[in-house]
Amino acid sequence: MEFPSGLRSLSLILLAGTASSALLPRDPVPEGIVAAPYYPTPYGGWDDDWADSYEKAVNLVSQMTLAEKVNITAGTGPCVGNTGSVLRLGFPQLCLQDGPLGVRTTDNITAFPAGITTGATFNKDLMYERGVALGEEFKGKGANFYLGPTVGPLGRKPRGGRNWEGFGADPALQAKAGAQTIKGVQEQGVIATVKHVIGNEQELYRMYQVNVQQAYSSNIDDRAVHELYLWPFAEAVHAGVGSIMTSYNAVNGSAASQNSYVINGLLKDELGFQGLVMTDWLAQISGVASALSGLDLSMPGDTVGNNVPLFGYSNWMYELTRSVLNGSVPVDRLNDMATRVVATWYQLGQDKDYPPPNFSSNTADPEGPLYPGALFSPTGVVNQYVNVQADHKVVAKQVAQEAITLLKNNGSFLPLSTSSSLSVFGTDAQADSQGVNSCTDKSCNRGTLGMGWGSGSANYPYLDDPISSLKRKAANVTQYDTDKFPDVPAPTSDDVAIVFVTSDAGENSYTVEDNHGDRDADGLALWHGGDDLIQKAAETYSNVVVVIHTVGPVTMESWIDLEAVKAVLVAHLPGQEAGDSLTEVLYGETSPSGHLPYSIPVSEDDYPESVGLKSTPTLSQIQDTYTEGLYVDYRHLNKQGTKPRFAFGHGLSYANFSFGNASITRVTELSTTPPARPSKPASPVADLNATIPVAAEAYYPDGFDRIWRYLYSWLPTAEADAAYAAGADNKTTYPYPAGYSPTQRTDAPVAGGPGGGNPALWDTAYTVRVTVTNDASAAHGGKAVAQAYVQYPSESDVDTPVIQLRDFAKTAEPLAPGESATLELALSRKDLSVWDAVAQNWVVPAPDGRYAVWVGAASDDTPVVCYTGTLECEAGVAGPV
Repeated sequence: MEFPSGLRSLSLILLAGTASSALLPRDPVPEGIVAAPYYPTPYGGWDDDWADSYEKAVNLVSQMTLAEKVNITAGTGPCVGNTGSVLRLGFPQLCLQDGPLGVRTTDNITAFPAGITTGATFNKDLMYERGVALGEEFKGKGANFYLGPTVGPLGRKPRGGRNWEGFGADPALQAKAGAQTIKGVQEQGVIATVKHVIGNEQELYRMYQVNVQQAYSSNIDDRAVHELYLWPFAEAVHAGVGSIMTSYNAVNGSAASQNSYVINGLLKDELGFQGLVMTDWLAQISGVASALSGLDLSMPGDTVGNNVPLFGYSNWMYELTRSVLNGSVPVDRLNDMATRVVATWYQLGQDKDYPPPNFSSNTADPEGPLYPGALFSPTGVVNQYVNVQADHKVVAKQVAQEAITLLKNNGSFLPLSTSSSLSVFGTDAQADSQGVNSCTDKSCNRGTLGMGWGSGSANYPYLDDPISSLKRKAANVTQYDTDKFPDVPAPTSDDVAIVFVTSDAGENSYTVEDNHGDRDADGLALWHGGDDLIQKAAETYSNVVVVIHTVGPVTMESWIDLEAVKAVLVAHLPGQEAGDSLTEVLYGETSPSGHLPYSIPVSEDDYPESVGLKSTPTLSQIQDTYTEGLYVDYRHLNKQGTKPRFAFGHGLSYANFSFGNASITRVTELSTTPPARPSKPASPVADLNATIPVAAEAYYPDGFDRIWRYLYSWLPTAEADAAYAAGADNKTTYPYPAGYSPTQRTDAPVAGGPGGGNPALWDTAYTVRVTVTNDASAAHGGKAVAQAYVQYPSESDVDTPVIQLRDFAKTAEPLAPGESATLELALSRKDLSVWDAVAQNWVVPAPDGRYAVWVGAASDDTPVVCYTGTLECEAGVAGPV
């Protein structure tokens, strides 16, 4: 695999100081890789589910001036991101707030388990309940937008820094977990923001650095885009998501924040997305180009140049006003931008008694600047310390607990007895002694690791750490708060050592122990010498239990087969409820029911070379080409016949489950291509006035008192008049991109449609019912998970992975010994299709062929198979991998 060396990253301060440097050329984009132009931006408002919201939005936007429309495309305020307002028409400033696992940079909130932990539950109901609780907390704090869930990165790169924010290294797992989160959040009236579209699989070199270096380009073929990376975003649109965030990187050579093919073509036309598309923070690199490419909201609205020089700069605000007046940006594009923002506000019912923000992301003090960012500002109350936790610790604990994945349990060593003599090793067992929130955005790995670092983190209200819980439950616990194995009294053969170890990662905004977001320094090894700590414990103790808090896969070959290592559990990133959630599993109060949301390899070399971290010895743009295509994680390992140490979906239980009595039902008769998509109705946005407005709509109001360094949507009178004159005289000479046209398309993508694409793609094709039984001789009860993997028929000549996860289900309650439950799994038309890059459509390769639906507890443990051709099922069979 390829790993970076030499130059790592440059600080924004350094880059700002070199803003006049020449931009070095990028490495050549590989032949055949292209970001096709797709213009103009399709209007929103043609989806029946959004019709009422668009009718209201068009009515409101029709009353706005030019400057007012521009003002709601960016802004500043108490939150990490804000829009402007149009108070005379009743449209408030909107608050956008991180992060995926809790309300960031404030207090009195719940620090939920991370996305990767949530994915490991394989429990859709729990994913939804976590979303409900998140939505309640964001609304309680007055945040209009929840900047989550994260479904990109997908987890293509095992060292990737932000994989832990998402739900696992599989598009179906990401899609279903993301959709359940969106449903839960938005039912509370909060706008969910699914992110980051697309190819944000590496943190190093992710950003366009002023005029120095371009962000890396993720070069992805059309089939991999649709079948892997866009798949969870399509599911998010189908779930009704209100907002989508673009990624920092380029896609096929074009920056994601102004990639017309991705935003206009894929999101707004093919997927029929009706909400708004925003940038990631400081990702916007142009004004006109990004507007034409479909961007609706610039966050936070300024650029890195806002720090140097002091006066600041925005690609939009007054510059967007100028560009509309001089004719560079068509008025109908601004109309659509503003209408999408307002329609999303209406769609979530935020026009009815939605609370304003009661906190500040800029200070923890009760009082602070009323104009954040201004050098001189009056102060006032900015933090009201509203407690929004309710009883959310209950669902937080349940997620943390149901995610705990038992990898190994030799001789049924677990559960432990509370009378066992325990020696506990590793600093991860105890909360950071310097304070659980002592490192900004969790940018250190001290104490119990409950989340990664960066904007996806949140403050702990408290941290129930494992050692405190162990001491509450057991009488004989000795703690060694060190990552170096100490001198210990000679243990007896019955004594138990519990070793806590970690692997951390996060956003490239911080470097932690030489890891620049991605795990570029430590790789998949345990941090702080964890491998050595386990080995030394195993040399001394006869019984070792390993607990791993980790952002993703770690290699464990140096110790996993040691005789003394009796049990290994992955507790992932549990958030604030790291203690009792774990010890209740250790002591058998509940059985582990988590399953790996990624594979654990024998060696990092088992992955394809193309998924290694990319670097460059120069400041040129890195070309990160996805030559592995569809073959990431278990797909690659299965294709190569490489056995992982622990397969995707693996997870043991104290119960003893078996699968049988399966049946398959055909719900929809499949054809090679789906039925034709519905016609695309006219949009009410087309009825808005698209004539360049008079210059007076951009004038500063008389007597307006400006805040120094604030960036407004108004222009000085002379500048507005000059811009209008250029537009009125048709003197605009803007160099429009190749393929640009201002005329709305009359053709529609054949695979497209409202709510995520052609509605026929979501038709249920087959249902599979399977009975799971806990053996009567089992000593414990537990929850069971059934995972359904599709294997394409031999009659198909299309290259497909050996198996692909398509659905999963978990028993609602633990099954007692001898008890059974029936789980139902569903396969849609899309689940049995492949993307035909020539036809630009989803195709069922062999509609009359024998698809095999393999069902079991893991990707390498599928003892039940059902066939679509004969509608017969078998049990007790050997799986395909």
